[in-house]
Amino acid sequence: MAPALDERVRVGILGCGNVGTALVQLIHDNADVLQERAGVRIEVAKVVVRDLGRDRGLPLPAATFTTDAAAVVHDPDVDIVVEVMGGIEPARTLIADALAAGKPVVTANKELVATHGREVFEAAQRAGVDILFEASVGGGIPLIRPLRESLAGDRIKRVTGIVNGTTNYILTKMTDEGASFADALREAQRLGFAEADPTADVEGFDAAAKVAIIASIAFGAQVVASDVYREGITGITASDIESAADLGYVVKLLAVAEESDGQVAVRVHPAMVPERHPLAAVRDSFNAVFIEGEAVGELMLYGRGAGGGPTASAVLGDLVDAAKNVAEGRKGATIGTLVARPIRAVDDIESQYYLELEVADQPGVLAAIATKFGEHRVSIRSMQQRDVGDEARLIFVTHTARESDLRATVAALGNVDEVHRVGSVLRVVGED
Repeated sequence: MAPALDERVRVGILGCGNVGTALVQLIHDNADVLQERAGVRIEVAKVVVRDLGRDRGLPLPAATFTTDAAAVVHDPDVDIVVEVMGGIEPARTLIADALAAGKPVVTANKELVATHGREVFEAAQRAGVDILFEASVGGGIPLIRPLRESLAGDRIKRVTGIVNGTTNYILTKMTDEGASFADALREAQRLGFAEADPTADVEGFDAAAKVAIIASIAFGAQVVASDVYREGITGITASDIESAADLGYVVKLLAVAEESDGQVAVRVHPAMVPERHPLAAVRDSFNAVFIEGEAVGELMLYGRGAGGGPTASAVLGDLVDAAKNVAEGRKGATIGTLVARPIRAVDDIESQYYLELEVADQPGVLAAIATKFGEHRVSIRSMQQRDVGDEARLIFVTHTARESDLRATVAALGNVDEVHRVGSVLRVVGED
């Protein structure tokens, strides 16, 4: 039976790191406001921690803390389960058990939702309870709910986002200060923006998990992280940043999800973004998501994409929704049925491209290079030349071309004797 409106909804929180700690504090500090909004008192019943001896400075009795996550999930006094542990297991099993027990679940676990989302959504559907995951993609940025509810009547064409604060901070330092990738990464680690092992961020794994979730919601498609084509930013050089600025672009790590002709394309890669595009102005550790719909046109959501406070804020928004539904004995909005759609291969994706070549500075070189572009159906939009000693550095921006044709062009250029090195190859996004 659902609690009466003057009773309490009791919450079990799995995990007490930065997000879990901030969440408990927000629930305590905003208790009266939350009660007004949810129509029921939200009370933290249990918090799962790794170390019972650690003082977290939270306004909770010592008996609230436990190391037994399974006991919390199955505790009849816990009405809603919040999972902020991260990782696949034991989070996957604990969430499945909570849903099977008829308890709504709020999670911030992007890795789990991106990998096993369909399984989790179907379990929630069978149990007739909520599974809410706003914080799994944009931290404190409201994104899932607008896509799922506010834009449910529109046809989303494309979602392009800066969804990783670590890489955006690094690229901002490289752009503003001329720092190398290595130096910018060290600074990000010193400030706590990057982990000691930054692989998940700088190689694009974090962004790939997030864009898989975005594509699933935006297009109602079954998309998992392994469907996402992924490139990181470790190969971006100061020369790339300088060339981008000279051409009127800013380098960003972008997550892109598109739907066309029944196919879904999902990818993460560094790209040159025109300085006039709204995403070009997103700096430091901030995130932003740029949405293009047939009816709504263009809109952008911007804010802190990570951190204990922003992420806890998004979790708490979901928790208020879940508490309302528990109090009123109903289930809230669902994401609907996810349909199996073909995932477009990266070779079939079309884009503009930036290429940097180091060539012999002699007559006929440009003609030989232009021939290779033409043979593979890639049209040159612009070209710049910079003299570097006895060599020349040629910088090309193409018109829109198919990825497979561009790759064939690059391979052919590598076989031209006068081409000493094929340097960076970056996509150009946001021109249309």
